[in-house]
Amino acid sequence: MHILVAGFQHETNTFAPSKAGYENFIRGEGFPAMVRGADMLALREVNIPAGGFINAVMAEGHTVQTVIWAGASPSAHVTQDAYERIAGEILDAVRAGGHDAVYLDLHGAMVTEHLDDGEGELLARVRDIVGPDVPVVASLDLHANVTARMLEMADGLVAFRTYPHVDMADTGVQAARLLLARLQAGTQWKRSERRLPFLIPINGMCTMLQPSQGVYEMLGRLEQTPGVASISFAPGFPAADFPECGPVVWAYGTDAAAVEQVTETLYARVLALEPEWSPDFLAPADAVRRAQTLAADASRPVVIADTQDNPGAGGDANTTGMLRALVQADAQNAALGLFYDPDAVRQATSAGVGATVKLSLGGQSGVAGDAAFEGEFVVEMLSPGKLRFDGPMMNGMDVDLGAVATLRIGGVRVVASAGKAQMLDRNLFRVGGVQPEEMGILVVKSSVHFRADFQPIAHEVLVAKAPGPMQADPADLPWTRLAPGMRVRPLGRPFAAN
Repeated sequence: MHILVAGFQHETNTFAPSKAGYENFIRGEGFPAMVRGADMLALREVNIPAGGFINAVMAEGHTVQTVIWAGASPSAHVTQDAYERIAGEILDAVRAGGHDAVYLDLHGAMVTEHLDDGEGELLARVRDIVGPDVPVVASLDLHANVTARMLEMADGLVAFRTYPHVDMADTGVQAARLLLARLQAGTQWKRSERRLPFLIPINGMCTMLQPSQGVYEMLGRLEQTPGVASISFAPGFPAADFPECGPVVWAYGTDAAAVEQVTETLYARVLALEPEWSPDFLAPADAVRRAQTLAADASRPVVIADTQDNPGAGGDANTTGMLRALVQADAQNAALGLFYDPDAVRQATSAGVGATVKLSLGGQSGVAGDAAFEGEFVVEMLSPGKLRFDGPMMNGMDVDLGAVATLRIGGVRVVASAGKAQMLDRNLFRVGGVQPEEMGILVVKSSVHFRADFQPIAHEVLVAKAPGPMQADPADLPWTRLAPGMRVRPLGRPFAAN
């Protein structure tokens, strides 16, 4: 076969402060930078779904037509301009024909300025061009808000099974297997799906912890049922204000009864575990005090997740609650990163290494309780901000942060960057001269992805709720458009439109 391959990824927090324009997709912002044509083949070496898919189908003797891969850091809505330009490139290639199947590397939680369901719209446009007989498959993030239109327009959708997402390339391989099995079957799959009636906090979805770990183990066992080709569970991205936000279970196979049964079984298990999906959080000062106590007798760092400023979920990595708590507690041998503040990096660069500069960090979030942090910092290191990820997430990907300045105030180091990226790899500290293994306390602007590379070196992991744009508890968000009756958190109040 000759298979058209393209990727278009964005996780949209409709409550976030900044949108994703075309330039954000060009840069990638923690994802691979935008690539086209043959340059996409370099993604075979990166832990992303498109790379896994390409490797899998080429190993079976098939060929690929690589079109475009574009991703941007989670944020508020994708602009209409960015969506139509990138989708337009994909659709132009689909119209040109010459392919036997289409594979799309999607996220599943894209909301644009003009569309609630960016992926469903793209799949529908592709389907309109290729007709009912050309197979169309896609891989999805575990945080996909899977819509009825997405399921209807694709022959197969496969979601990640790990969070942190260490199985992204593996999910591309699974999509390839589902496509090839679909062609071998010679007919459309039987499909079944169930939508859960409550939103799940993203911290509760971590597959290194229960209950998520056990649910995915059960999914793997159910998938061995005869007549079942694939099962997916997407807990969803609980910060997108539209009616189909929320968790979904779905399955494909040749035996309709078996597909229905495994879907119902997994759905019932997730529903029965509803009380267990809500994690515990600490206030910033409490998290720092706890970390100081633990670090006093620890040989490894205590890691604190600044979860509500996670740039991987719509934050801008520039809130100051955790920095303020560290300084007020006179924390020693502590580091925080990445802190996105291009102006501070420029001022530090102008002052030079060793200089003491008065800076006002952050203060742009607009979130209640998040004010700028003003203080005198020593410029400890300046770096061009170029690195390669070595950890399990995005392994092998080159990153350009624009520039990095490491700023010290008392016993606290802040790794500030001119480019925005979630702290999901230890090299994001090392690029600023901070050796994470040698620190007593590490504050990471991340929710869960950091665990892939940091949990192995952590004495303990704490999760803090400092003021930020990504509410860790979805019940704290000002919902207006959820499906009526959807519980805004596990065991929470049902949504009712005003």
